[in-house]
Amino acid sequence: MARSRPNLLGLGVSLGAAGAAGALGAAGLIADRIRRREDAQLPEYASLVQPHDHEFSVLADDGTVLFAGIDDPASGSVTVDADGRTKPTVVLSHGYCLSSECWVLQRRALARAGYRVVTWDQRGHGRSGKGPKEGYQIDQAGRDLHAVIESLAPEGDLALVGHSMGGMTIMALGEQFPEVITERTIAFGCIATSPGGLPLANSGFTAAAGKQLLERLGPSVFTQLGKRPDLLASLLKANRDLEEFLVERYSFASPVPRSVVRLTTKMLLGTDLGVMADFVPTFDTYDKEPVLATFHHVETLVFNGTKDVLTPPQHSDRIVAAIPGAEHVLIEDGGHVIMLEYPDLLNEHLLALLARAAEDRIRHLDPAAKPQVTLHVTPVAKARRVRQGLRESARARRTGTSAPPVAVPATAPPRAARARR
Repeated sequence: MARSRPNLLGLGVSLGAAGAAGALGAAGLIADRIRRREDAQLPEYASLVQPHDHEFSVLADDGTVLFAGIDDPASGSVTVDADGRTKPTVVLSHGYCLSSECWVLQRRALARAGYRVVTWDQRGHGRSGKGPKEGYQIDQAGRDLHAVIESLAPEGDLALVGHSMGGMTIMALGEQFPEVITERTIAFGCIATSPGGLPLANSGFTAAAGKQLLERLGPSVFTQLGKRPDLLASLLKANRDLEEFLVERYSFASPVPRSVVRLTTKMLLGTDLGVMADFVPTFDTYDKEPVLATFHHVETLVFNGTKDVLTPPQHSDRIVAAIPGAEHVLIEDGGHVIMLEYPDLLNEHLLALLARAAEDRIRHLDPAAKPQVTLHVTPVAKARRVRQGLRESARARRTGTSAPPVAVPATAPPRAARARR
């Protein structure tokens, strides 16, 4: 006899029971994570809310309304580079089941450094409209990004930074609008992303659960849950600690403050279940590795965590191999939502990327002619180590030699290991 599919009531009972049982097993781990979060407090975590200076609605080519925001350079900051040219507009693209809120700490750092910053919500995410089902494709996301750029940054140099699906979106943009890359883009930031060509663990806890619901319970139950956010919210509320633990487990590989877990949970669980499901097929066929040739002469940063279970380091390795001169930074104990897990490290390296791009422009240097530098960072004294690593990375590029090892006390873990390719 065929196994019958549960209805919403049965689903609620099963999830509630599973949550209760899981909570017992996870309670110790949750408590340990919460205690260790005390070590993760940084000044920038004091507030994770940052209103945009300007907010816009951008119309995609299929009529979908996309939310976008602009942060102006901070008052008194230097907004021109050494050659007197205006600094590039930095466009930040978020990943699957997140929103532009994930970039709050990068927005602050970039604006303080004198950059104009554009962030936007992918269709079906955050404050953007959903659009038609057939629009949930990486190629359409590339066209959406093009619409945002045409509307909010139609002229001047660009720095394009993408996390996870956001990085894939930039690659799709490069495939369909190569002139945006070759004529305007001076810096490319690939954060925990993939060019395709390898199996993708294409979702976090919530998206994975959604996919399993679709596959195991059937489209009817999945659709009903999508139409009953009140029921889903009540089920999750009953298992709040377990929910946060699972979100943290799939998003981070080291302790982070509860405020960061809550923000990530809000973004993940705020994504419509139907949107999650409709995006899944595009990850199964995604492959933009050939497109990376378009980025050969763009200063590139590839930044990822060694314990990212969603886009593991092998994906970043393929990007580095395909873009000559790319700088590769691997963060030990770094997970997938790394812009919130190690914001100070990412901010420092983004600013260094932009500084290198400005130097390339002034000195007429081709990034593809530079040696590739790989930087392994063990986050102990984060700010001190990253500054030292950046100095050594710059020295290695100037001399064309590998950076020397860092001498540390025997009782401390190694701060960084570097290699030149």
